[in-house]
Amino acid sequence: MTEISSARRSTIRDRWIAWLFIIGSSLFALGAVPSYSEAVGLRWCAATFFVGSLFFTSAAFLQYREAADALPAVRATARHSPWVWAPRNLVWLAAAVQLAGTLWFNWSTGNAVRDNLSAALTDQRVWRPDALGSVAFLGASGVALRDAGRGAIPGRPRPRTWKIAVINVAGSVAFGISAVAAFVIPSSGDVWNAELSNLGTLVGALCFLTGAILMLGPESTDVSVQTDRGTHP
Repeated sequence: MTEISSARRSTIRDRWIAWLFIIGSSLFALGAVPSYSEAVGLRWCAATFFVGSLFFTSAAFLQYREAADALPAVRATARHSPWVWAPRNLVWLAAAVQLAGTLWFNWSTGNAVRDNLSAALTDQRVWRPDALGSVAFLGASGVALRDAGRGAIPGRPRPRTWKIAVINVAGSVAFGISAVAAFVIPSSGDVWNAELSNLGTLVGALCFLTGAILMLGPESTDVSVQTDRGTHP
């Protein structure tokens, strides 16, 4: 009964994670559409990114908590604490780095809502945490891909977590390109390449959206249950 209850809680949590990522990715994709920005204005567009980042953080925390709960307890009767240190566990490491990345996105998008920042402050409070968040997402996706690859069985279809990890790596690369292109030139206050930044954000968000939707589908019965646990995005 305990194992069934635990499995049910994990399934419910996975669905919450998927839907939170779906909503967050959809908001990021919406904010990157030029016509939306023109219709609502830059401030509301920035607010859209900020709200999307909160959904990302909520999903990332649930995923981190799931990774922490899956770690073996020090004692048989010990309860798991979410605040643990297990860098050798790839699932935990990917979830922890991803959570840090979402917090940087919170800081970046929250500051972007303000309209009185100088070019120097914009680079410091918006661009820098955005770049750090993108690096964290890329690192987390790479670690998740490495972990998912260990569950692949020669001659059998790749597990769902591997497919999701590949999509999320692509999304993280797109977010990284967006972050580089969003650098504000101090001398002029202009964004280095606004079109490329929007495109990178849109492509990355659509990749993460695809990965999150795949989380809702059933895993193949040919794949080990262990491979159903991964980090998304």
